[in-house]
Amino acid sequence: MKFLHIADVHLGCRRYNLEERTKDFFRAWADVIQKHAIPNRVDFVLICGDFFDRRNVDPQAMNHAMVGLKELKEAGIPVVAIEGNHDQRDTLTEFSWMRSLSQWEYLILLEPTASEGRLNMTPWDAQDRTGSYVDIAGARIFGSHWYGASANTAIPLLADAMREARAEGRFNILMLHTDVEGQIKRPIPALTIAKLNELKSLTNYVALGHTHKRFDIDNWAFNPGSLEPTAIDEYREERGLYLVEVDEGHNVKAEHITDYTQRPFQRLSFDVSGAADPEAVYNGLMEMVEREARKHDADSDKPQPIIEVTLRGQLGFKNSLLELRRMREEIEERTGALHVMMRNQSVPVEYAVAAGMDAQAPRHERERRIIEDLITRDARFRDRAREMAELVIESKRLALSQESPDKILELIEQKLEGADAVEQKREAENIPTATGLSAIERNALTAVTSDK
Repeated sequence: MKFLHIADVHLGCRRYNLEERTKDFFRAWADVIQKHAIPNRVDFVLICGDFFDRRNVDPQAMNHAMVGLKELKEAGIPVVAIEGNHDQRDTLTEFSWMRSLSQWEYLILLEPTASEGRLNMTPWDAQDRTGSYVDIAGARIFGSHWYGASANTAIPLLADAMREARAEGRFNILMLHTDVEGQIKRPIPALTIAKLNELKSLTNYVALGHTHKRFDIDNWAFNPGSLEPTAIDEYREERGLYLVEVDEGHNVKAEHITDYTQRPFQRLSFDVSGAADPEAVYNGLMEMVEREARKHDADSDKPQPIIEVTLRGQLGFKNSLLELRRMREEIEERTGALHVMMRNQSVPVEYAVAAGMDAQAPRHERERRIIEDLITRDARFRDRAREMAELVIESKRLALSQESPDKILELIEQKLEGADAVEQKREAENIPTATGLSAIERNALTAVTSDK
């Protein structure tokens, strides 16, 4: 037995308002069929949810779906699918486009039924085009719903239903669209490994979807990842499809495949700190682009890259002076990229606090830098920011040591009296005395002593 396992095709997905990006998802889908499904003469193809990007399928996305499904039908390859959260019917209707494709005999949509608090698995009825499991080429393939945050509650019910319907001697497959514990970075509920393992005695292969990266568990539960990244945050994740071969002893050989048309992505980061003016930022950025950016060969039939450039660090002038549009257009010209995204996360110097500082720096260094940056915001004390920061930190130390306020004020007075006479004269009206601190020092002292 040989089959193809794919998930999260997301036909109709549109990003960056680019028509070409919508076509990327179709190209990946079509290429998988032409390169891997038909040449390998697979017995069936599994689509484990999110075939479409949204419930309201637009005409172009439906055309893209039909092109591939017709090709598979003409090749005599059955397509077995379940609904994911993106393409399932809503609660107000009995209909979905996945059900329509099933009724039109382009795929087999498997769905369990529920009654009296139980899940039921019913055999596929080719006449009514309904059912929860289907037998193909020595396999019994079960389908499930999208359970979302209720997945851990649903698994015991699903296990009970499968226990009654599974076939001894057949290769039992369960299609499941869900996040799995340990495989996602988002703080959302996921199916636990313990709950997933409750299905182990009932299944030979769990075909997963939903998480847009490849992983497998114990050569038993497999998630191929999406065919294309739906957001640039996913571009580093491994994705693709599984070509699965099963021998007579039900031993599984699952080959993960990435050989099909995919849009290349790249993320670049440029530190603006130290740049004297907008032109210096522009020139420095272009030098980095020449060194590091992906270049598209105009004579190549490979897709053009999409590049994201993020400006970071401490900016020495107003954000509004940065010519972001000019930068974007020049990068597109130099690289031949399909699209360039410019993200300005730099901080103007007047707002920067510890910008660019190593996050692993010792606490006392970070504390001094933060206070110094806060003092720097006041032009009256900018030239003495380091001295003032040290004074505030020492005042805090004395306060935490239960030193008397008089002693702390004496220290402040001594430090200020030792300052340069010219500076004292220039700022005579602002220098604090033992009875009256300037606003900037009073605020800073209040902030640090609040830890007491």
